[in-house]
Amino acid sequence: MNKEEAIKEGLKLAGESRNAIVGSIGEDAYPNQKCMFNMESEGLKTIWFGTNTSSKRVAQFRKNPKASVYFVDFDGFRGLMLVGDMEVLEDLESKKRLWREGYEMYYPQGVTDPDYCVLRFTAKSGNFYHGLENVSFEIE
Repeated sequence: MNKEEAIKEGLKLAGESRNAIVGSIGEDAYPNQKCMFNMESEGLKTIWFGTNTSSKRVAQFRKNPKASVYFVDFDGFRGLMLVGDMEVLEDLESKKRLWREGYEMYYPQGVTDPDYCVLRFTAKSGNFYHGLENVSFEIE
């Protein structure tokens, strides 16, 4: 598999995935992972997540923006790892972008709830795995 095929297959996997494993760096400098809803993406370059401003993950990203996002297809044994930086956004435009009906259950004050924020991941590189092949690539 060449890089173009890996990117194409990676885009397909990311688009099919309801969830993503998001990695951050803990205070002890060890990696931490959390499963999050795959909310929106712009190709493989930018991926968006909504979460609690008060969460451990947000605190970690504020201290160290280095992050990874992993999409997996357990049945097809395919995986896509993206590495880059995560930003914590609290502006109204970003919050409205990801707001979904029913979120009031978690954020009673609505889209302006101070405990609701958005994470924007910007990928620098990726690695796609399938069929005993690993293909690494840069993301521009």
